[in-house]
Amino acid sequence: MIHSILADKATRLYLVLGGFFVANALLAEMIGVKLFQLETALGITKADFTLLGQGHMSFVLSVGVLPWPIVFIMTDVINDYYGVRGVRFLTVLTAALIAFAFVVMYFAMGMPPADFWLGMNASAGVPDMQAAFAGVFGQGMNIILGSLTAFILGQLIDALIFRRIKRLTGDKRIWLRATGSTVISQLIDSVVVTYVAFWIMRDDFSFARCTAMVLTAYAYKLVVALLATPLVYLVHAGVERYLGRERAQAMRDAALRMRDEQ
Repeated sequence: MIHSILADKATRLYLVLGGFFVANALLAEMIGVKLFQLETALGITKADFTLLGQGHMSFVLSVGVLPWPIVFIMTDVINDYYGVRGVRFLTVLTAALIAFAFVVMYFAMGMPPADFWLGMNASAGVPDMQAAFAGVFGQGMNIILGSLTAFILGQLIDALIFRRIKRLTGDKRIWLRATGSTVISQLIDSVVVTYVAFWIMRDDFSFARCTAMVLTAYAYKLVVALLATPLVYLVHAGVERYLGRERAQAMRDAALRMRDEQ
């Protein structure tokens, strides 16, 4: 039985696309605690502007945004060939795995450290390994809740918008449904994660400050979504070559006919 399942190219493709989807979403959550200065990474002068009355704003982002373009691409390709149901299944599975990972890390932080381990990297500037471990993996509950909520909403909305655009355009204009769905879903993602994590669950961030943070983060995501559009075509070409044009077309037609919203 298992051999016949794995022998099917469409099944193997779903496993590969789903694997990249889950892995990159999980990685984004794990590394998201680190912030970086976008301008410094690009080798340009640091921005210093006022937005909504909030001074000295610049593009400080979580490194968790780095793997997300791959998640965008996987979402759109999976939607094209497996429908909203295929995206929905992976979204729920990924959210459950992220929650499970945080539970495991919580217990890992609570394990009593070995005495020699605590200072084993003192010469490298890490005098307390337990504090460093907890600092990296012990993200606040506000970040976890905001991130998971934003992930689920963003992915499901992305899939539904993608489908509706595809119903209007058919197989044409891949760039429109891929970029259009990502642009809208990432606005929702940016709004939800920022307001839940920093405005609703904390009292030291004003609404104006959170809104300014949303706009700067979304500006980055918008540019990345536009730049990633050619990659969507590249992945589609690879899928067409792997499945064969007729099989790929049949899968796209079947995905579009599915009544996944019910």
